[in-house]
Amino acid sequence: MARPRTAFDVGIIDDHPVVIDGVRAWLAEEPRVRVRHTGETITDLRSGAADVLIVDLNLNGRLVLPDIGALAAAGQRIVVFSQFTDESLVMDVLDMGASGFVAKSEGQAHLLHAVRAAAADRPYVPPTTAGVLVSDRSPARPQLSPQERTSLLWWFQSMSKASVARRMGVSVHTVDMYIKRARVKYAQVGRAAPTKADMLARAIEDGLVTPGEVANSVRRTPPST
Repeated sequence: MARPRTAFDVGIIDDHPVVIDGVRAWLAEEPRVRVRHTGETITDLRSGAADVLIVDLNLNGRLVLPDIGALAAAGQRIVVFSQFTDESLVMDVLDMGASGFVAKSEGQAHLLHAVRAAAADRPYVPPTTAGVLVSDRSPARPQLSPQERTSLLWWFQSMSKASVARRMGVSVHTVDMYIKRARVKYAQVGRAAPTKADMLARAIEDGLVTPGEVANSVRRTPPST
């Protein structure tokens, strides 16, 4: 998937045509957005090709959290747009790797902000998500996917992103997406990590890697690029 620059492609997945039509009308006010795909079914969710997918959480009576997780793990940027705002569901959406969650009651402005942020791999926290994060009583440790943890660990071990990509069997762009998505998750829980050193500090704080592991690896591995 090409990295969006000035313009970017958006897909809309919702089982209510009136919602699709409404979101298309909202997006038409953003000159950088090109709506390339719309659909109403789970098949459309899997096949939609876009820089950002706007996805309803409930499609045809079924919560599609596992599908959102699979798409996010493959590097797809997803903004969930849903009428369901239960705290546990919102946290599940974020834990599955979605770029953002916007309640349908939050309307056009917040959805456009979330889509722009997702396309640029930046965090955006609308009121519903902010309320859920503030009320969350779990430790402020983001739920990283296995791919995100692996890419971070190997990147910390003085490997270049190209080396990490070869070792994981994915593209450099995908590795970059995993790392950026981890940064977004840390920002969403109030622990911003804009640099590699910041990310390493967060990972050590959360027990994802020990200082000894990094030091031993640095002694064995040439500097990364």
